[in-house]
Amino acid sequence: MKDSNIAIRLIPKQDITSIVPLLQKLGNNSVPKALLTERVQEMASQNYQCVGIYASKVLIGTCGMWFQTRHYAGRSMEIDHVFIDEAYRKQGIGKELMEWIYVYAVQTDCRWVELNTYVHNFPSHKFYYNQGFVAKGYHFVKEL
Repeated sequence: MKDSNIAIRLIPKQDITSIVPLLQKLGNNSVPKALLTERVQEMASQNYQCVGIYASKVLIGTCGMWFQTRHYAGRSMEIDHVFIDEAYRKQGIGKELMEWIYVYAVQTDCRWVELNTYVHNFPSHKFYYNQGFVAKGYHFVKEL
């Protein structure tokens, strides 16, 4: 990482709603802010943690982490809503974030890190392939 003012650290549960503006930039504009805030607070009461990327104390990026035990992997971490503000992209921050994630996953006894990414998000596919991830399947959803 080039900028020494960049810090990566866990976001305390009491500050978890600080990620809402970044989630809105990620493409959750169809979810009203109040509902998004409510959902994030509920997530924080589950097996969920969130890491923040800060530039001089300003939150510029985020990555959620779900912890579970999978029959095929054992204890695992699933990362989601990875987002870095556009002004800070292409500076190696994403790579540093992923290194932080891998270390934290090992520290929390995870044997596996997994993620989903939208099929149309080709830049993320390239990034994750370069990080050593492999596509193992499709993530299907059915809205009810």
